[in-house]
Amino acid sequence: MSNVVNEAVAQLNTKLDGGFDAGTAKFVIEGEGSIIIDSDGARAGDDDADVTLSASTETFKEILDGEQNPTTAFMTGKLTVDGDMGMAMKLAGVL
Repeated sequence: MSNVVNEAVAQLNTKLDGGFDAGTAKFVIEGEGSIIIDSDGARAGDDDADVTLSASTETFKEILDGEQNPTTAFMTGKLTVDGDMGMAMKLAGVL
C-alpha cells in the first residue's frame, strides 16, 4: 500500500468524523491505489461502490488540503465521477 493512500485514509477519517452514511464511495488515486469511504469511515480497498471518483495524486491532495474545490475539479476535468452524482455532491460537502 502506498504512503499516499495511507495518509489520505488518515486525513479522510479525521474529516468524516465517524463515517459517511450516504452510501459507499471509492476514490481512485492514479498510480497509488483506491480508498473506500462508507459508514465505517475510510480505508484502503478496491470494493464496489455507489460512486467512484478518480483523480491524480496532486488533485486528490489539493482537494483534501482544501486548496481545490471538488466541484471545480470535476468541472475542469481534473476529477472524474462514475456513478451516483448526488452521492458525489454529498461527499464533496464533507471534504
